[in-house]
Amino acid sequence: MQKPKKPVDEAQRLEALRALSILDTLPEERFDRLTRLAKRLFGVPIALVSLVDDHRQWFKSRQGLEASETPRDISFCGHAVLGDDIFIVPDAREDERFFDNPLVADDPHIRFYAGCPLTLPGGSRPGTLCLIDRQPRQLTPDDLDLLRDLAHMVEEELAAVQLATMDDLTHLSNRRGFQALGLHALQLCRRVERSAALLYFDLDGFKAINDRFGHAEGDRALNVFAQLLQQTFRNSDVLGRLGGDEFAVLATDSTAADLHQALSRLDAAVERQNIADARGYDLRYSVGAVDFDPAQHPDIDALTAAADTLMYAQKQAKHKVARAG
Repeated sequence: MQKPKKPVDEAQRLEALRALSILDTLPEERFDRLTRLAKRLFGVPIALVSLVDDHRQWFKSRQGLEASETPRDISFCGHAVLGDDIFIVPDAREDERFFDNPLVADDPHIRFYAGCPLTLPGGSRPGTLCLIDRQPRQLTPDDLDLLRDLAHMVEEELAAVQLATMDDLTHLSNRRGFQALGLHALQLCRRVERSAALLYFDLDGFKAINDRFGHAEGDRALNVFAQLLQQTFRNSDVLGRLGGDEFAVLATDSTAADLHQALSRLDAAVERQNIADARGYDLRYSVGAVDFDPAQHPDIDALTAAADTLMYAQKQAKHKVARAG
């Protein structure tokens, strides 16, 4: 049996998948109607919307299959997300990659598989729309076009889900998306006993920018700050706009002390931006940094609240200094 390889963009792919906040959710008619349609149109016993997680494939919608997930190492869909087009196995018993796969030798006795990768607007492929038969078969060119059309309909539904977890202005995760990603990240840190730290940012004087220069300029300031965060922190870090002028960064395998260097780089980047822009105001921010402690922070909300408290204390200290001056 050949285990599926990991895509080259695996970290970004998993981040995009988990930002959907769709894993382990209840069935939804908008996905179920598409798998029902696929099952009927192709005359197959099984049709799935399969999402390929870190160590499993989980089925957001399933027709003709009792299991809600299977290990990724034995998944056909793990192979399908590696490519851009439909992945077909006409007869798994005759394929050296799958003939001894447990899903072929035992229930559900897969013989034929066709999986069309699903692509999110950002380019990540979180899973597939797939067809499974217990008999070998082939697909015609018209069949392939039909499967692509159905997969595109699934992609549209996933895009709608993605919009619900993405901030429209900055294209960072919104609060819901950040909480979903943060939940998975902290669960991983607990399991493998890794460190994590959270930074909570609030722009200083943001209301004055809106009042003096207008909301369009305020939106531009938020976008610029979001871009500086993306340029400063790692691709593996979870970034979000939590609302208004509040942002957060969750860095795994890091401590608050480790993030001092990153904050120094951010300070320098903000100063360069202020000099280059010269728009009548400077970007300034307050930040609170907290190390993740499972005993004190049972969830991402508790960790965020602790960092928010420290951020607010820093902001108040700045106000006292300003008033004293």
